Amino acid sequence: MAIAQANEASAVSSAVEAFRKAMVAGDRSALDKLTAAELSYGHSSARLENKSEVVEALASGKSGFAAIELSDQTVNVIDNVALVRHRFVGTRRSEGDKLKLMVLTVWLRRQEQWKLLARQATKV
Repeated sequence: MAIAQANEASAVSSAVEAFRKAMVAGDRSALDKLTAAELSYGHSSARLENKSEVVEALASGKSGFAAIELSDQTVNVIDNVALVRHRFVGTRRSEGDKLKLMVLTVWLRRQEQWKLLARQATKV
């Protein structure tokens, strides 16, 4: 059981890393593949977006990051749900400044793939 749990946590971490890379690249296809249709994406400003809004904003370059660093990540897998917390430092593409956040994401395993279901961030 512990090995299976570790394998799932590793798979979730891989999905988180793929999402980080897709955010930086503005990769519409990857962003679409990694997010659930029901996505609820909360920003540190309290703005809330759905899947189409998040994908469009990042893919179009309307918002986004030139670089993102994640650290202090924890992954807790419960059945087909994973809770992921990490520190997020992103260099904003438009302003060039760094945004420092604590982020909670909720991932759902659907058809053997982990998809981002919810995200909430707070400034630190």
